[in-house]
Amino acid sequence: MEFAWLEDFGALARHGNFSPASAARNVTQPAFSRRIRALEEWLAVELVDRSTHQIVLTLAGKRFAVIAESVMRDIEHGRREVQEIAATSASTIRIFVTHAMALTFFPQWLASLQARTDTALLVQMTAENISAAEREMLDGKAHFCLCHHHPAAKFALDGTGFQYISLGTDVLVPVSAPKPGDSAPLHPLDDGENPSVNLLAYGVESGMARIVSAMIDHHQKPITFHPVFTSHTLVLARMAKDGVGLAWLPLSIVSDDLDQGTLVHGGGPNWNIPVDVRLYRPRARQSPSAEAIWALAST
Repeated sequence: MEFAWLEDFGALARHGNFSPASAARNVTQPAFSRRIRALEEWLAVELVDRSTHQIVLTLAGKRFAVIAESVMRDIEHGRREVQEIAATSASTIRIFVTHAMALTFFPQWLASLQARTDTALLVQMTAENISAAEREMLDGKAHFCLCHHHPAAKFALDGTGFQYISLGTDVLVPVSAPKPGDSAPLHPLDDGENPSVNLLAYGVESGMARIVSAMIDHHQKPITFHPVFTSHTLVLARMAKDGVGLAWLPLSIVSDDLDQGTLVHGGGPNWNIPVDVRLYRPRARQSPSAEAIWALAST
């Protein structure tokens, strides 16, 4: 059995289709299919139900996907731990932080951890969307993920292989530039029976997009949204102030603008979305330096 077969099967489980999975693994689709077949022959079970038009994992395949993910993650953690023991990794902690938290919450949080220890915290922070962060965490290539969370939105790290602590709360509020010479929103949510709103949207790979989409889907009032611009939090805040459209933004980021009147609430409190600030980690034991940061964050 080759370790690459586990990575192949993990890609197939994530993508649900041979074509994008083989592209993600940088191999041709016929070669990719042969490697999945070779894994099935080694296991002596069928992992994929090929009788349907859409690729579906068998019951054995679903269970083995969890096992393969755990094995790959443990091996990657083990590699980092022995590197750390050999002093080749300089005890660096790798943490993925979503864009909305990279320039606001994260620096202050890290400084608060450093203030409570005499040991220098060597941290490599990567600002990314939640989809990329989830992939790195699932592949065992990062120690932690810091992100916003809402129970109505699906997050891959809510699986059994991970645990989290809550570091605080925030609120996503719909904001708009005010009308000229007025405090009313230029792009209101509560304008008539069936309003149409220009939406400043998050990219599809963003966790914020999942959260906002879940809220809109469950909201009782019908509104037609016209996405006019797509980016991440800080750019959307700039576009909102320029009057381009309405955006759901963290209150921690736009509170000053709301106080100064450069942004106003686009709708009533029923449009606000309370969110949790979470730090995720694998359940398996990590390197000593990662465990030290987790201990600090948990107290």
